[in-house]
Amino acid sequence: MRWLKGLIMAIILLVVLLIGILFATNNQQTVPLDLIWMQLPEASLSVWLLSALAIGVILGMLAMSGVYLRLRTTLTRAQRHNQQQRKELDRLRVQEMKELP
Repeated sequence: MRWLKGLIMAIILLVVLLIGILFATNNQQTVPLDLIWMQLPEASLSVWLLSALAIGVILGMLAMSGVYLRLRTTLTRAQRHNQQQRKELDRLRVQEMKELP
């Protein structure tokens, strides 16, 4: 089953790579990027689009890192509480067994 997952991931990676190569070769027109406060030099359209995608992914990851850290902290706290509850339950079970005649 593990090899099947690896094979599927390899196929997906190859398809994404092929789509990326086709995207880059079909978008070779050079365009300047004109922002409100500055004008960036001319580069191919695929470079601007892929860099916008990369910046968006990085900003999305940074935005979600706070949520991830909060959930991770909550999970750690719940696991610690669960471990304490199990110890308490085990202690009560042993105490109950000792009290039986």
